Amino acid sequence: MNRNEILEKLNEVFIDVFDDENIAITDTTTADDIEEWDSLEHINLIVAVEQEFKMKFNMNEVTSMKNVGEMVDIIASRLN
Repeated sequence: MNRNEILEKLNEVFIDVFDDENIAITDTTTADDIEEWDSLEHINLIVAVEQEFKMKFNMNEVTSMKNVGEMVDIIASRLN
């Protein structure tokens, strides 16, 4: 799975978690870009991403992600 395919699947997860069909994430998307993305929704998002990609992030990965691009990088490294 390449970066674009991962980003497309992630976008679907974001749409589901934030219940907003208009979300279009990019590598630079952060919590500041999505109004509903607070600490509780962050946990829901991480769980949904883990389920979608059938993996578990470790605490260091979760706390070090600064944007969607870093999440894509971690997912890509696990899938390859």
